[in-house]
Amino acid sequence: MSDTKSETAFRTISEVAQALTLKPHVLRFWESKFDQIQPMKRANGRRYYRPEDVALISGIQHLLYEQGMTIKGVQKLIKDEGIASIRAQRQASQQKSTQGTSLTPGQRGQLEAARQSLLQARLLLTDKDT
Repeated sequence: MSDTKSETAFRTISEVAQALTLKPHVLRFWESKFDQIQPMKRANGRRYYRPEDVALISGIQHLLYEQGMTIKGVQKLIKDEGIASIRAQRQASQQKSTQGTSLTPGQRGQLEAARQSLLQARLLLTDKDT
């Protein structure tokens, strides 16, 4: 989320849309399809999302975009298993994706050696062009 706000701060629709790389109209549409997304609305109509709203939206986004579920499928899953399961699935997916990204020192060394070789090859090619 935003670097300037605490994890427990409310977020505007623009902040949530930017953090999740969604368009604001998609968030408004999902509000109409998922009764569980209920941002606080001020008298001027401005939406403020709680951290739990953002977690639910992130879970819905994961199921729709990454798992290929339909809106009806996600609605049924929420009805059958509850919103906590949606949030938990997203967290589990995020943990799996970050676990696979760490490199061993040996792998890091191999990548650095390959990088150096590519840089040298690029220099040789650049020298030939001039």
